[in-house]
Amino acid sequence: MANWFECKVRYDKMMENGVPKKVNEPYLVDALSFTEAEARIIEEQTPFISGDFSINAVKRTKISEIFWDDTADKWYMAKVAFITIDEKTAVEKKTTTLILVAGSDFKGAYDNFMDGMKGTMADFELVSLAETPIMDVYKANLSGNASTADKAE
Repeated sequence: MANWFECKVRYDKMMENGVPKKVNEPYLVDALSFTEAEARIIEEQTPFISGDFSINAVKRTKISEIFWDDTADKWYMAKVAFITIDEKTAVEKKTTTLILVAGSDFKGAYDNFMDGMKGTMADFELVSLAETPIMDVYKANLSGNASTADKAE
């Protein structure tokens, strides 16, 4: 099971008008620990950032699953309530979980979410679907070498 960490990277980004601006961008990394998450985001971002950058924050997320789409350029957070019924009391119980969904727009993310949930036997309700500021998501680096194949966008 993946352990997703949100890492915030702060650096000077060159804007379209040629003026550098300090930005703080969030990325998602699959890692075993906070230390590994920080090392992975540094390794992944070094080729893309010229100049100095720093990791301002690393925090564990509660994302349980990710629905990928290699053609999408945005990430949406789906809050899903799985509905179960207690057999003894016949009371309906809802358990919420977070699923990150790739999509080019809201409709694309919704369609990707519904495709990802097709094989689900449990009853569920989509509570919310909202765009996130996440710039990119990096899967586990199982080979030991960083490469663009590990990049999930």
